[in-house]
Amino acid sequence: MARAQVRLYRATGGRVGGRWRVGAGWSKPVPTLLLTHRGRRSGKVFTTPLLFLEDGRDFVVVASQGGLPKDPQWYLNLRADPVTTVQVGRDVRDVVAHVAGGAERARLWPRLVELYADFATYQGWTDREIPVVVLSPAGSDT
Repeated sequence: MARAQVRLYRATGGRVGGRWRVGAGWSKPVPTLLLTHRGRRSGKVFTTPLLFLEDGRDFVVVASQGGLPKDPQWYLNLRADPVTTVQVGRDVRDVVAHVAGGAERARLWPRLVELYADFATYQGWTDREIPVVVLSPAGSDT
């Protein structure tokens, strides 16, 4: 399903596949970006569609994996190589990822739950703290 979404998103510049309309997104669709990341072991390039929140010039994504006990592969790949690209609509940007912690995470988490209420449900399903990842423009001082 994700591969089909990536193909449609790229072909239409996000007109198709650019909004998540599942779960809490049914009544309040959530914007979606395409995250490119390199496999930390394989070296292969992958693209993953993710819900996102805009925070100034940054994009914020959540490594929820639907509340499963393990972090998603894209998150582990970004931890190994945080320099990557995202596509939002037709716009492709170079970004650098970092994991939000402390006050930054505390500020972003309520906004993310407001964006997509299922994030709170997913957090309740797992013992791990779901990571919040900030994707900042490459070359910025963040």
